[in-house]
Amino acid sequence: GDPKVPVLYEVERTRTGKSFSVRSVKAIQHGKPIFTCQASFQLSQWSPVQHQFTMPAVPPPEELLTQEELIQKFLQNPNLAERYRKHLNKIQAEDVPIDIKPVNPPDVFCSGPQEPKQLFWVRARGYIGETDMKVHCCVAAYISDYAFLGTALLPHRQYRIKFMVSLDHSMWFHAPFRADHWMLYECESPWAGGCRGLVQGRLWRRDGVLAVTCAQEGVIRVAQTPNQSKL
Repeated sequence: GDPKVPVLYEVERTRTGKSFSVRSVKAIQHGKPIFTCQASFQLSQWSPVQHQFTMPAVPPPEELLTQEELIQKFLQNPNLAERYRKHLNKIQAEDVPIDIKPVNPPDVFCSGPQEPKQLFWVRARGYIGETDMKVHCCVAAYISDYAFLGTALLPHRQYRIKFMVSLDHSMWFHAPFRADHWMLYECESPWAGGCRGLVQGRLWRRDGVLAVTCAQEGVIRVAQTPNQSKL
């Protein structure tokens, strides 16, 4: 989309029921759709059928370094390769409105394959407060997209990325939460192939309640490494 051009939103009342309703939204610029969304809404209902996964056991955010602190630590190393230095400086220059504390930050000095899993403590910067829950859901949608698809690249760090973009992004909201409070973001990629990657994520509240589940598929194109002669 073009941030300088107004967006026209077309909303279709796909279904309106007693407990569940569905709305389809199309965002249009220059006469063409740039975004489509299908949102489902449910009245709050109690059920005895309840279960969830167990939140991973990780150090609390107070014991971990922020992403900015980790980057500064890496940049102070005189042995850091120039390409990594440029990449880290680029990340540092981004104005990201999220506080991030990686639980197991990847080793920038190693290009070997890693398990396609990541754990972050995340929260919105600043104070949002006890406002409408829909505001916190919108902020969580922004948070959930950050570094999400990159999880699928961890086993393939020897390749240079040419192009990477999300194809679709789905979210399911399970319990109330505060997007400006620390939440654990658990990301994993069960599959990649055919220039696509699939990632799944779970946002946990600090008290162990599963608040949000996410899934995303994206395009991943890498530079092909030329075959070297063995002669």
